Amino acid sequence: MSTVVLDNVSKVYPGGYLAVDRLSLKAGEGELLVLLGPSGCGKSTLLRMIAGLEDITSGELWLNGEYANHLAPRDRDVAMVFQNGALYPHRTVRGNISFPLEIAKADPGYVKERVVELSRALHIDEMLDRRPGTLSGGQRQRVAMGRAIVRQPSLFLMDEPLSNLDAGMRTELRMEISSLVRALGVTTVYVTHDQVEALALADRIAILNRGVLQDVGTPGQIYNDPATAFVASFLSSQQLNLLEAVVRTPQNQYILLDFGLHQIIMPWTDPRAYAVSRHVGNSIIVGIRPDGLAPLPPGVDQGPCLAGRVRTLEYHGHEWLAYLEAGLPAVPVPEPPDRRRHGDGAANGGSRAKALVRRLLSGTHEEPDPPPVNASGSHRRADLIVRLGSRPVWRAGEHARVSVDLAKMLLFTPDGARIDPPRR
Repeated sequence: MSTVVLDNVSKVYPGGYLAVDRLSLKAGEGELLVLLGPSGCGKSTLLRMIAGLEDITSGELWLNGEYANHLAPRDRDVAMVFQNGALYPHRTVRGNISFPLEIAKADPGYVKERVVELSRALHIDEMLDRRPGTLSGGQRQRVAMGRAIVRQPSLFLMDEPLSNLDAGMRTELRMEISSLVRALGVTTVYVTHDQVEALALADRIAILNRGVLQDVGTPGQIYNDPATAFVASFLSSQQLNLLEAVVRTPQNQYILLDFGLHQIIMPWTDPRAYAVSRHVGNSIIVGIRPDGLAPLPPGVDQGPCLAGRVRTLEYHGHEWLAYLEAGLPAVPVPEPPDRRRHGDGAANGGSRAKALVRRLLSGTHEEPDPPPVNASGSHRRADLIVRLGSRPVWRAGEHARVSVDLAKMLLFTPDGARIDPPRR
């Protein structure tokens, strides 16, 4: 097993393109760390720097306590699984899996035994004499995993190994990867853009955007306590409702979130109330996941609620989603400044009050003025997305009311930083 420590690492390509911006992160022994983010965020570049396939522009890489910036890839004791499998087309499945051991001049008897053992674990023992061109995508990825695992490296690096597979095969291989990696106890860094994959596989998730680390933590921490609006939005399986509200305190009796046509009252007993009150008279961003809204029967008045006309319903097999036209001011997802082409990026990895991210990121930099909440680029229309369950309770065109679960409501500053209760 091995540990991976990235200390203030940056990658700048020729021409000044900043792919990774002063990122600090650690993967512990036996941990399955998932790097998650949209295409072009720097996660694959980061993985390739760990493997030694890309040079590090600045910062330090430590593998199992050893300074590794200038170690050749063959000296890092890592095995990498690529998106397309990258198998040798002229060798059989048996030959592909055994190749790393043959290069290491291992005993032929041990090689044969190890190949058979792994092929059974990966359910490819009946195709050992076939060539990669005759295999399905899922079978080729199993062979690629076998070739990576066979020599028992101290570190696995997996670069979106399931992205080219269909949904059913992804689910099946995802379970096999999880069980195999944990059975072997090998430290693994896994890259994906799929939030479901990340939540299902990871011991911890590190979310990147525009080369900047946004948040890091267990799946539960990241989902329930996101550091930024970007993290909350990216990790939501359904689109996050992001709404603009002005903070008011009528006669100091309570916090009023004023959406214009609608208002939500937050009592002073809410642990976030005093943190929110510092924004009185200004706009904040309110994030509500579709499952934080519940349909209200006609005539029922139950706590904070919002209302609108049902514009459309969507059937998703196991559930229905409703889109309500409620006249609410929607906002785009705030993102960090895009400095990747200027070579002077700042480590702007989120401002969770618990300071987890800030401990991992080094350096202090002047922050840019936050963009206005109502900046151009709002998502779709000002619809409220509501999860209805297995049966639709409304029809398109009907007037509908929903209750708001205050505990599930996420609050952010205009630049996307989380508004948290004061820490003691």
